[in-house]
Amino acid sequence: MSIRQEALDYHSTGRKGKIEVITTKPCTTSHELGLAYSPGVAEPCLEIEKNPSDAYKYTAKGNLVAVVSNGTAVLGLGDIGALAGKPVMEGKGVLFKSFADIDVFDIELNTKDSDEIIRTVKLLEPTFGGVNLEDIKGPECFYIEEELKKIMDIPIFHDDQHGTAIISAAGMLNALEIVGKDVTKVKMVVNGAGAAGIACANLAITMGINKNNVILCDTKGVIYKGRTTGMNEYKERLAADTEARTLADAIVDADIFFGVSAKGALSPEMLKTMAKDPIVFAMANPDPEITPPDAKAVRDDVIMGTGRSDYVNQVNNVLCFPFLFRGALDVHASAINDEMKLAAVKALADLAKQDVPDSVRKAYAGEDIQFGREYIIPKPFDPRVLLHVAPAVAQAAMDTGVARRPIEDMQLYRESLEAMQGRAKQVMRTLINKAKADPKRIVFPEGEEDKILRAAHILVKENIAVPILLGDEKEIRSKIAALNLGLNNVEILDPMTCDKRGNYIDTMFEMRQRKGVTRAGAKRKIKVDNNYFGAMMVQKGDADTMLSGINHHYPETIQPSLEIIGKKENLSKVHGMYMMVFKKRVVFFADTTVTIDPTAEELAETAILAAEEVRKFNIEPKVAMLSFSNFGSTSHPLTSKVKKATALVKEQAPDLVIDGEVQANVALDPELTAAQYPFSMLKGDANVFIFPDLQSGNISYKLLSKLGGAEAVGPILMGMKKPVHVLQRGDDVADVVNMAAVAGVDAQGIND
Repeated sequence: MSIRQEALDYHSTGRKGKIEVITTKPCTTSHELGLAYSPGVAEPCLEIEKNPSDAYKYTAKGNLVAVVSNGTAVLGLGDIGALAGKPVMEGKGVLFKSFADIDVFDIELNTKDSDEIIRTVKLLEPTFGGVNLEDIKGPECFYIEEELKKIMDIPIFHDDQHGTAIISAAGMLNALEIVGKDVTKVKMVVNGAGAAGIACANLAITMGINKNNVILCDTKGVIYKGRTTGMNEYKERLAADTEARTLADAIVDADIFFGVSAKGALSPEMLKTMAKDPIVFAMANPDPEITPPDAKAVRDDVIMGTGRSDYVNQVNNVLCFPFLFRGALDVHASAINDEMKLAAVKALADLAKQDVPDSVRKAYAGEDIQFGREYIIPKPFDPRVLLHVAPAVAQAAMDTGVARRPIEDMQLYRESLEAMQGRAKQVMRTLINKAKADPKRIVFPEGEEDKILRAAHILVKENIAVPILLGDEKEIRSKIAALNLGLNNVEILDPMTCDKRGNYIDTMFEMRQRKGVTRAGAKRKIKVDNNYFGAMMVQKGDADTMLSGINHHYPETIQPSLEIIGKKENLSKVHGMYMMVFKKRVVFFADTTVTIDPTAEELAETAILAAEEVRKFNIEPKVAMLSFSNFGSTSHPLTSKVKKATALVKEQAPDLVIDGEVQANVALDPELTAAQYPFSMLKGDANVFIFPDLQSGNISYKLLSKLGGAEAVGPILMGMKKPVHVLQRGDDVADVVNMAAVAGVDAQGIND
């Protein structure tokens, strides 16, 4: 199927277009209808009449942006008209919602009269928290934005100008740092004097480039002082005092080239004349002014950026506008000023220097992405952009006095942004904050693994835990340097040379000598298997907890800990649990990893331990003991086991909300429970599910993970004398950090 047909099908299949309006409040009863509309709606109306700012409190205004266009400069299509441009404006709404949870009404105005556009947008001011001007040709776009900013009291932002300027400026800052050039001394050439080109030049000057060192070109050549053809007041402001008349003249000895013009505008011959380590952002779409292969064929010292996703350093506006508006809306900003734009520039530039999450690496075929010549701008799908840009913009708005609702606690604000990205992040943030309150020493037996090192960097940076890395110190230090991680002070222990090894061997021999372990065997295990060494560190109090398994099978990881640390005295065995995170809810599954065919007593242990663990997430457990029977509907040894286990739990933990034996659908269906099982302690609201055997539990969590869209966090090991936790093979860095938080909080409980 051609891309053309695929795109047409994408827009026309099912509900037409790409957006819809949904309600955020229930309206299923006559009472709710009365609240949503007459007579109840009169109350917020009267409050807003008394205090207009209450519109942000009682309506969607504070999270609603107008995407306004007249279709005169649509993408690479040109002046196709307001109606034909509507799919693009709907697409803009999709990006706002997907990346920053901002709602959008797209508004296509069928006029080329700038004053008519200004008047119309002004009249719409009560509806919106901000306005994004889109695909309006220059120079009209400059006049429209300037006038609207004068007469409106909400943020006005023309993304075609400032979005491109902000992203490219962030890349330029990092490129200049890499090549060691001073922003105040470089020469810059911008080819293309439309909305984006002029904005790029203006922002570069704002950032410190000397205006006399900036040359702007258009299709007629250099925009110089005294030129009379093809000029307007916006070009006139940037007219250069220069003898250069063509792009070829201007580009000689230039340090920076920004192209927002046309395919092939920068020839290889022109590139050859640029200064050492030239920075070239060829941003014409779909074909750049010069392609990276053509550029590198003549200049191997060039740093390239384009507007395309198939080349490195993509200048993509989606890195800017959703997050800029998010920060502006959240402080009820009256405008978007230069300081807010510069804050976005610096936040993006700084983010590119940080370690890249595995989720981003996977999206780019697992390529090794590190700050350098081929990575100076964050990737468009990096989830951290929201968490960096929006707070920076909000802070700048507060610092410059345009914020009408200042944020009192910036850390809480960042956490609220994180929660927008999914329930998993919200729940894990609770545990991470607990871990940060009293960071524990976590030993990582797989200390030479890249993912462990990258996770350790985050743990140290955010003060979540104190990592101890096991392995060859020289190799670990080399990898830390190669990955550019700030782990200079991290503790590294080599089991082959550590002075504690002899004591660990003696202790293991003493513990296991009547269980078939010789001194030579103890020496071999402590020396060769870091999981034994790490477990002994926890046992002897040299570490608070251990986390391992990213490169080992589950039994290989857990067996050393069982032998050295063991289960709690009052338990029959240890148990395993997963947190299953869906878009709107979190549930817990146990036992999913350890006990194959549990007895009733072991099931009861699992339920009680799971409830204790769930409370660490600030969630009150409601436990369903699962079966294929509902409260005795089927008599069978398997159902009898679950029934007995439920009775044991109620006896041992009388305050725990628990019931069974019960089928999974009943545990989750309030109406069915109310109609058929009104006596049940569960009201169809279970959040902890205890499976009758390992087979059903393991199958269920893996099916939901792959087919149900759930994110599985775990396995969480329960019942050890001292805390030890296991990673899954293939876990990414975020998973390691999450499990480190689990382990740290577990260690807090043990030590308390």
